[in-house]
Amino acid sequence: MNETPRLRSAFPSTPQSKKKPERQSASASGSWTSPSIQKAVNTLVADSNDPLIPVRLLDAPSQRLYIAFFYLGLTVWRLYDYFRVLSDEADSLWLFMKWVLIDSVVLYGLPGLRIPWLQWSSSTMTLLFVSHAMLNAILMLRIPIPLQAWLVAFTRLLYDRELAVLERSVKPASVLQNASLILGKQIIHILPEGSAVLNPDQSSFCIGSFQEFVTLPIRINQTTPIVIEMLRIDFETNSNETITLTGRELGKLRKQADREFGKPDPTSALTLKVPIKRSGLYRLSRVVDQSNLEVRRRASDALVVKCPSASIEPVALHKCKGDLTNFQIRVEGTPPLKIRYSKTVNSKDTGHHVLEHISPEDLPSPLTGQRTSGAPITFDSSSEVDVSWARMQHVQVPINESLGLSGYYRYSLDEVHDACGNVIDFTGSQLDVPRRRKSPEGKVLEQVLRVHERPRAAFHGYNAQPEVKVQSGKSFELPIDITSTGPRSLSDSLHKISYAFERTFADQDHAAELTDHDISMKPTDPLPEVRVPGLYSLKSIETEFCSGDILEPSTCLLTNPPEPSLAINYEVIPGKCAGKPVGLTIGLELTGTPPFRVSYTVSHDGGKVTPEMKVIPQVHEQIEFRPSVAGRYVYTFTHVSDAVYSTPRFFSGANHLKVEQEIKPPALARFADSSISRKACIEETASSYVNFIGHGRLELEYELIHNGRRRKAQKNMIVGNGGAGVTIETEPLRDGGEYTLALLSIKEENGCKNPLSQELKLDVGLQRPRVSFGLIESKRTIMALEQKKIELPVRLQGSPPFEVSYHNREQSIKPTLVVLHDQNDRIEVNKAGVYEILGMRDSACSGTIDESSNRFEVRWIPRPAIHVPQGATIQLEDGKYVKKDVCEGDEDTTEITFTGTAPFHVLYEQRLRPDHGSQSISSRSIKAGLNSAVLKMDTSNAGLNEYELVKLSDHSYDHDPYGFTTVKMSQRVLSNPSARFTNTGKTYKYCKDDESSDEVIPIALTGVPPFHLEMEIKHHAITKPEVVNVPHIESKQYSFHIPHRLLALGTHSLTIRKVTDSRGCQRNMDFNAPHVQVSVADAPTISPLEEYVEYCVGDRISYTLSGVPPFNVFYTFQGQDRKAAVPTTSFRRLAEKPGEFTITGISDHRSTDACRARVTISKLIHEMPSVRVSKGRTATAEIHEGSDTEILFEFGGTPPFEFIYIRSTHVPKGKKSEIIETKSEISYEHAKTIRASDEGIYEVVSIKDRYCSFSIQKAQGKSSQKALIY
Repeated sequence: MNETPRLRSAFPSTPQSKKKPERQSASASGSWTSPSIQKAVNTLVADSNDPLIPVRLLDAPSQRLYIAFFYLGLTVWRLYDYFRVLSDEADSLWLFMKWVLIDSVVLYGLPGLRIPWLQWSSSTMTLLFVSHAMLNAILMLRIPIPLQAWLVAFTRLLYDRELAVLERSVKPASVLQNASLILGKQIIHILPEGSAVLNPDQSSFCIGSFQEFVTLPIRINQTTPIVIEMLRIDFETNSNETITLTGRELGKLRKQADREFGKPDPTSALTLKVPIKRSGLYRLSRVVDQSNLEVRRRASDALVVKCPSASIEPVALHKCKGDLTNFQIRVEGTPPLKIRYSKTVNSKDTGHHVLEHISPEDLPSPLTGQRTSGAPITFDSSSEVDVSWARMQHVQVPINESLGLSGYYRYSLDEVHDACGNVIDFTGSQLDVPRRRKSPEGKVLEQVLRVHERPRAAFHGYNAQPEVKVQSGKSFELPIDITSTGPRSLSDSLHKISYAFERTFADQDHAAELTDHDISMKPTDPLPEVRVPGLYSLKSIETEFCSGDILEPSTCLLTNPPEPSLAINYEVIPGKCAGKPVGLTIGLELTGTPPFRVSYTVSHDGGKVTPEMKVIPQVHEQIEFRPSVAGRYVYTFTHVSDAVYSTPRFFSGANHLKVEQEIKPPALARFADSSISRKACIEETASSYVNFIGHGRLELEYELIHNGRRRKAQKNMIVGNGGAGVTIETEPLRDGGEYTLALLSIKEENGCKNPLSQELKLDVGLQRPRVSFGLIESKRTIMALEQKKIELPVRLQGSPPFEVSYHNREQSIKPTLVVLHDQNDRIEVNKAGVYEILGMRDSACSGTIDESSNRFEVRWIPRPAIHVPQGATIQLEDGKYVKKDVCEGDEDTTEITFTGTAPFHVLYEQRLRPDHGSQSISSRSIKAGLNSAVLKMDTSNAGLNEYELVKLSDHSYDHDPYGFTTVKMSQRVLSNPSARFTNTGKTYKYCKDDESSDEVIPIALTGVPPFHLEMEIKHHAITKPEVVNVPHIESKQYSFHIPHRLLALGTHSLTIRKVTDSRGCQRNMDFNAPHVQVSVADAPTISPLEEYVEYCVGDRISYTLSGVPPFNVFYTFQGQDRKAAVPTTSFRRLAEKPGEFTITGISDHRSTDACRARVTISKLIHEMPSVRVSKGRTATAEIHEGSDTEILFEFGGTPPFEFIYIRSTHVPKGKKSEIIETKSEISYEHAKTIRASDEGIYEVVSIKDRYCSFSIQKAQGKSSQKALIY
C-alpha cells in the first residue's frame, strides 16, 4: 500500500514518481533477496506510512478538517488570554510560557498522526514553532507593533496625495508632470516648384435631381501638370479610391478653361474644372508636372454631398376641430439640416417657420455649429479620415399643431439647407417651374388640411327626460336640435345620428323591446317622424369627417293617450208652485287627457241657439242649469277635445247627448247679507236690504219679534220684473235683548204666494259700552325697569271684542288701536309717559270713556353708570382716560365710582399691545358692594395696556348693550431694560500681553438710553468676584472690553447683574443668568524652514510651529483668506497654483483664533513657464526649396525665456524619428518668431523663465516621462 485510499470528494492524491519495477533487489552487501521477502518488507513500510487513525474509520479530508477546527479553537483561546492581559487580569509571563508549551506540543505532535498533507519536514515545523513563539511574545508580553507606520507607508504607496495651498489634496505627480506646459509642433515639408490647390474658394457642392454632376475647381500656378491624382473618400464605406487625370484629359480641361476665361498669361493661375458625378470627400493626393516632379499642393479639400431635399408625407385632407395636424416632413441631406416652411390659415398668412438643427440623435459632425458654409475641412492623412457624418441622413420631423379654428390650413415647404450650405429653394426660383404642390421628382411639397366643426345633438325644448303625448296613428317629429362647436351650423353636412328605441307596451305581459336605429340628415332637412310609442335615446352623432357630442336632454318618451269621449246623465230640479220644474243638473263622464274642452248649445223656445264652451280639468263634472226666464230649453253637447286631441270630436246624430226641458222659476226674496245674526245698538234703528227674484209685481210680508213678542209691521212693495229689492228699516230699538226680523212670504201677480223662511237676528245690548284704566297697587302710576313691557289694567263694559284707542301724551305719535277680548284686559306698553284713552267700541257699538280714570302714568327706574375721577395720574383725553406711564412690575391702581343700585358688576376687557410679539385680549370682572371700587392695573408685561369697561349691571338692571357707553382707559407699561450677551455661553479669547487682539464682548440692551450696567467678573481660582460698573451707555449695542487689570491667565466668568435705563426702570438679573467665558492665554509663533522667498509651482513650502497643538494657521492666497488646521508642529503645503502665499496669523489649542499671533510671512509662487508652438497645435507648412516659413513660439511666465528646441526627421507612423539638430534660443518677450527653411519636425523640449524651468528631455536616456528640472 503506497497511497491513502480516497473518496470521490477527497483532495487529489499527492503526486508520486513512478519507477519501473525491478525484477530483483540487492542488499547493500550485494546479497540477493527473494521477491517474496521484498514484498513483505514493502508491506511493512507501507503500513508504517498510513494515518494513525485508519481511513476506514475517518477519511483523510475529515481528519484535516477536525485539525483545522482544533487550531481555530486554540486561536480563540489565545485571543481570550490576550484580552485578559490587556485588562491586567493575568500574569503575562506565565501566559507566554503556557502558549509556548501548547504550541510545541501541538506542532511537534501533529506529524505523529500521519495525516496526509500535514506531514511536514522538521525544518518547516521548526519555522512554524518559532513564528508561533514570536506571536505569543507579541500578544502576551504586549510588545508594540508599528502597524500604523506600516499602514501609512502602504497607503502612501497606493494613494500619494499631499495638501496644497488651496487646502485640497492633490497628486504631486499631476503638478510636477504637467504635459500642458509644452504644446504644439511645426512640421515643414519641402515641395517642388509650382502649386496646385483644390477648391480654392471653399465652395459647397451637391449632386442631386437638379444637377447630376458638379465641377470641382483646381487652381494651378506656374506649372503644367501631366498627371493629377485626386483621392476620393466614400461617405458610405469610408473607403479610398484614387481618381487619375492623365495628360489627354488635362489637355481638354485646359482648352475648356482657355475658352471660358480666355488664354491666360503663362505665369498666371489657371482654374481647371473637373466634372464629378459621385459624392465624397475629394483632395489632391499628387500633382506631377512636365518635369516629372511633384507640384506643391496646398491642403484643401472639397466636400461633395447629396443635395438636400424635403417632402411632406401627406395625410388625409379632412380634420376635425381640436385634432392635431399629425403629419411629418421627411428631410434628407447632410446634417444638421434646416427647413423653412410657410403656413396660411383661411387665406391668412401666419409667416414663415424655421426648424433648425435637424439631425439624428447622437450623430457627431464637425459641421455642427459651423457658421461659414463650405469652410475647409482638412486632415493630416487619409487613413485618419472618418466621413460617415457626411452621409445622407433621413430624418422625420413631426408637425403636431392643434387645429383650433375651422377652415383651411395650408403648409408649404419653402427651403431646405444642409450643413455644407447647400440650399434648395422650392418657391420656384431654383426649380424654374411655377410653384406646385409637388416637386419635379414627384415629392409632395404642400399639405392642405380642411378643418371641420364637430357636430352636437340634443332634444330641443324639453326637460331632462321629456314625455310627448301624440295622437294615436299620427306621426311625431323627433325634436333633434343639431348644432356645432363653432358659431356656424353645419347646414350643408350630412349627419349620421344613432338613437336607441325602447318600445313599451301597456300590457304588462309584453316585455320592452330595445332596438338601435341610424338616420342621416342635414340640419335643414325635415325632422325624422316616428309613430310607435316608446323611449327614444340619442347615442351618437357624426358627420362625414367628424364625430360629435350628445348634449342633454338626450331622451324623449313618446306615448299615445286614448281619444276623448263624453257620456251624460241629468236630474230635474222641481219647482214648488204650479208644479213646474225650475232647472236641470247634467253630469259629465269624460275619458282622455285633461283638460277637456266641452262645447254645447243652449236654445230657448226654439229661438237663437247660443253656443257655450266649458273647460273641465277633471274627468267628472256636473253642470247646473237654473234659468231665470221661463220657457222651453234645449241643451245639446256638440263636440269635445282634450290636451292631445285638439281637433274636436263631433257628436253628430247623438240624441243621447241632447236634453230638453220646460221651466218656470218661482218668486223669491232673500236678505242681501248672508249672515243670520248681527249686533245692533240700543236706542238706534236697524236696517237690512232684501233682494227680489221673480216677475211682475211682488208683495213681501215680514215681522219684527222682540224677546218672543210679535209686532205686525207689514209693508207691500211693487217692483218690476227681474232682480229689484227693498230696504227694511226698523224703529229705534229702545230695549235691550234679542230681536228677530223674519221674512214671511212673497206673493206674485197671479196670486201664487210663496212662503219664505229667512230670518235675521239682531242682538241689542242692555247698556252702552264703557272703558277706564284700572289700578296697580291702588294707584294709576308705576315705576318700572327701563324698556320693560308693562301691562296697564283696562276695565271694559260691552260685548267683546273691544277696540280701544289710546296715546302717550308725552310723545307726538298717532293713537294706537288695540283689540281686547276680556272685560278685565290689559294694554302692553314699553315707553315711559302718561297714557290716555281716546275712544272705544265693542263688537257692535261705540262706547263712552270714564273721564276720571282715562289716564295712567309710567316712569323708569334709573340705570347704573360709571365715573372715573380725574387727578394727577389720570386725565381724560379725546374721550379716553389716559393713565400715567408705569414701569414693568410696579404696582398701580385706578379708582372708579358708580351710580345706580348696589351691588354693581363690571366686566372689562384688557387688550395688551406688547412692544414685541402679538397682542392679546383677556376679559376680567369687578364686583363692588358699594358705590366705588379699585381697578388694579396690569403691569406684568411691557407695552400699551388698554382697558375697556364693556358691561355694567347692578341690582336692578342687566347690562344694556345699546344704552351703555363704554369707558376706555389706557396706560403705557414701560418695559424694564434688559441686557444680554449677544453670544451667550461663548468663550472669548484674550491675549495676556496684546490688547490689540482682544475680542470685544457685544452686549445687546433694550430700553431707553443712556443705560447703567453692573457686571461681575470672576476667576475660576478666586472665590470673590470683581464688580464692574459701566455708566452712561448711550446706545443699545455696547461692546465691552474687559480691562486687563482685572484679568489673569486662565478662565474667567463674566455675568450681568443689573441694568437701569433713563426712565428709571431697572432689571435685576438672576444668579444663574447667562454668562460668557473669558480665556486669557499667550500667543504661539511660526517661522519658515527656508529663507527662500521665490518658489515655483510644484515646490513645497515648510514652516515650524511653537505652542500647544493643534494649531490653526491663517494665510491668504490668490486674494482669499484661508485657514488650515495643523495637528503637529510642522506645517507644509505643496505649491499647486501661482500666487502670493502670505502667513497672516497662527493660533494654538490654548489661544484659538481670538488670540492668534499676527505675523506677515510672504512667499511668492511663480507659475511654471510654458511654451506654445504654432498656437499649441500640430501645424504643417509646405514650402518650396529655398523658401522659408515662420515658426511662432508663445511663452507663458516671467521673461526672459530660454528654451531648447529640436528638429527631427519626419518618418511614417510606426517608425522612430531621429534628432537632426538641437538649438537654444533666448526671448525677452512673450512671443518669438524664428524662420526655418529646413525640412523636419520642430518641437520644444525645455523651457526656462526668470524663476522656473521645465523639460521633457529623457533623463539619462532611460525615461520618456516629462520631468521638472531646476
